[in-house]
Amino acid sequence: MDDSRTPVKTTRLADRVAHELTLMIQTRNLQAGDRLPAERQLAKELDVSRTCLREAIQKLSSQGILVSRPGGGTYVQATAHDRHDGSIMHPLLPLLESDPEYRYDVLEIRHALESTAISHAALRATDADKARIRAKFDAMMARHGTDAPMEEARADASFHIAIAEASHNLVLILVMRSLFDLLQASVSQNLGKLYTRPNVYETLTQQHLALVEAIEAGDPDRARTAMRTHIDFVYSTLKTIDEDEARQARSARLAAKPQGTTTSRSARKRQPS
Repeated sequence: MDDSRTPVKTTRLADRVAHELTLMIQTRNLQAGDRLPAERQLAKELDVSRTCLREAIQKLSSQGILVSRPGGGTYVQATAHDRHDGSIMHPLLPLLESDPEYRYDVLEIRHALESTAISHAALRATDADKARIRAKFDAMMARHGTDAPMEEARADASFHIAIAEASHNLVLILVMRSLFDLLQASVSQNLGKLYTRPNVYETLTQQHLALVEAIEAGDPDRARTAMRTHIDFVYSTLKTIDEDEARQARSARLAAKPQGTTTSRSARKRQPS
């Protein structure tokens, strides 16, 4: 690799390589303490000189993400997710737990984020990404009906995170990962309601499968449409359930009132003064 670049160009390239390394840590789900591939292998994989790679590693080391051990390689010290864990999620989880109506806010932001993420995933997913998404889908199917609803919700959330990771957009990945616990809690609440309706599980399964197949086909428009269809279905079905429950609650309150406790306006008019 030619190192005869100006300092400015080299610095800019090192910034790009640092970004690629950070993305690699996220997409490969490397954890603190995990070792990066050897320098020669990394330089070849990223198609950069070893000098440029070292500069990128130094940048990430100064940020506390990587640590180099003399003669021992380079290790992940803390992922970006570790350093920002819960910064978005913590103030939101109590809201969702105290007022389930916030589930609709979560679905609205998911509609915006995930329809974009999956369109990029359809264009950029590697064979390894596609295999991981398919495996997450299978794991989600295996969790259904096991009397472990939180495990099913976690598998569902992990499936959606895997799609975001296949977008290879670092910002999307970090945002989706930071929302993981919120996403899991929201999915758990949603499934608890959705499964009270017949055939919902079958519909959701077909929708999830459509997401997988659109990514495998490399069709961004189909993928985006499939994600919007999925989230719109969840949103509208939950709304219908909530409206039905509110109507039933009103009817129950009226039925519980003793007869004759209220006087109609017309009856009051007929009463003598």
